[in-house]
Formats: sequence, structure tokens, C-alpha cells
Amino acid sequence: MRFGLLGTGHWAAETHAAALAAHPVAELAGVWGRDRSKARALADRYGTRAHPDADALIADVDAVAIALPPDIQSPLAERAALAGRHLLLDKPLAFTTEEADRVVRAVDQRSLASVVFFTRRFTVPVETFLQEAAAAGGWDGGRVTCFASIFQPGSRYHGSRWRRERGGLWDVGPHALSVLLPVLGPVAEVTALDGPRGAAHVLLRHHSGAVGTLALTLDARPAAQAFSADFYGERGTVALPDADTTAVAAFATAVDRLLSRARDGGAADPCDVRFGREVVAVLEAADRSRREGRTAVPR
Repeated sequence: MRFGLLGTGHWAAETHAAALAAHPVAELAGVWGRDRSKARALADRYGTRAHPDADALIADVDAVAIALPPDIQSPLAERAALAGRHLLLDKPLAFTTEEADRVVRAVDQRSLASVVFFTRRFTVPVETFLQEAAAAGGWDGGRVTCFASIFQPGSRYHGSRWRRERGGLWDVGPHALSVLLPVLGPVAEVTALDGPRGAAHVLLRHHSGAVGTLALTLDARPAAQAFSADFYGERGTVALPDADTTAVAAFATAVDRLLSRARDGGAADPCDVRFGREVVAVLEAADRSRREGRTAVPR
């Protein structure tokens, strides 16, 4: 399958392009970026072609991988899907449920395969744990803390405008929800408030009756950086295992899963655009809750 890569930043170059170029079946058939010089440099690095515009790249491939800010990703994903291209997208899928819905409709209209890349969900230890935890049931709640510190001098994401504007809720929040939702189920209500250093503290009431809690920031003090996730219930407290792999290897697994769905059809991927849309709905409700000072319901 011929993949086109939309995006030229660090994540696009070091994860998406690296995994696609090394994949035994997929082919990195072209690159497009808003900065043409960066697109040419990235294409040269991986021995492929830089396309002059996004539509030219979409027309030349079977699938697209997108590593761009969510508000740029979602309209490009919709265009690619309407053109009949399978989608391998980054998280979050979009910044609004309306934008996410347009992508879902385009995928459904053309009966396409889709995968949204929540990194930990494409590692064997984590995916096995989540499947077993969901099957076991009996959970009263789950907790995820993600304190990153990406705005320090020298950080590869120091200049990311959308991450500065949207914060940890929208950048690491999708990762947190990607492990809570498969075990605790859909979210009924969300309450969120702002904390120091751009933190978002989120309380989720799931339809199952379980309660999820999130603590998220991209601007933690360097000494306070941490990631932890656990579930508690009738079996005690159980921690999410380490992913035990690299981002490139996880992305290669995402490529494998997209290829399998595109080739064989069958059930949608657990991390398809519909799941991506569910994550966006919860994030949107949390954003609304923290701004308005009241509980919000995902749309």
C-alpha cells in the first residue's frame, strides 16, 4: 500500500516517516508539508518525493498518514477519505466533535479503514492488559496522571503553538482517555478545572458508574514529571504496564492494523475514527466545563 505523509515536523519525521520507510509492506510514496523546503528535505532523507500540494499527494497514494495540528489534520483527513484514501491519523482527531463527525462520515461513506494513533494502544503489554481488564470488569474507577515538561529550552516541541494554546488536556489527555475508556466505558458527565502551570484536572463519571480522574499538564516542573495509570475495584489496585517499546515500533503496528483492515475488511479497529471522535467529545466537554465552571455532558 502506498502511503502519503502529510506533515514535516519532528513527530512526522522521526516516527511516521521512519516507520513507513522501514515497513516491509507499506511504501512511503510521498511527502507534503506547509513548508516546501522542509518537505523536500524530508523526502530526500527517506528517498521519496515531495508533492507540491496536499491534493496532489492524496491523488497519488492509497492511504495517508497525517502528523499535523488537529485543526489542520481534520479537514485534510476528510478530503483524503472522500477521495477514497485510508486514514492513519494522529491524536486528537480534531478540536471539535463537528470536525470529527465530518471525518467519520467521510470514512463511512467510502467504507474505508481508519486508525488513530494513540501510542500506548499499539503495544502488546498495554493492549493485552486493557482487553483482560475490560473482560474482568468489577472496576470502581481509574486514574491517570501525565505531567510532561515540553516547553523547556531545547525541547523538540518548545515551539508548538497549538500545544501552548490547548495545553495538556488536548495533547496528553487523548493518551489518558485511550486507556480509561476501553475499561470503564463511555463517559456520561465531565467536570474539569484548571490548576497551576497549565494543568487540567478532570473528573469523569462513566455510564458504568465508575469514576475516572485525570491530572494533565505539559508544563510541569522538571522534577515533577511523571506518568502513571491504574484501575481500582474488587481486585484491588492494578497499574497499567509499561509500553516496553519505541514510538516507531508502535507506529509500525498501527500501519499493520490499518493494512489488515484495508485488505480484509471485517471489524473496525478499536482505535478507529469513531473511537477518536469519542475521545474528542470528552475533551470538548472537559474544555467547556473548565471554562464555564459547571459539569458538562459529552456531545
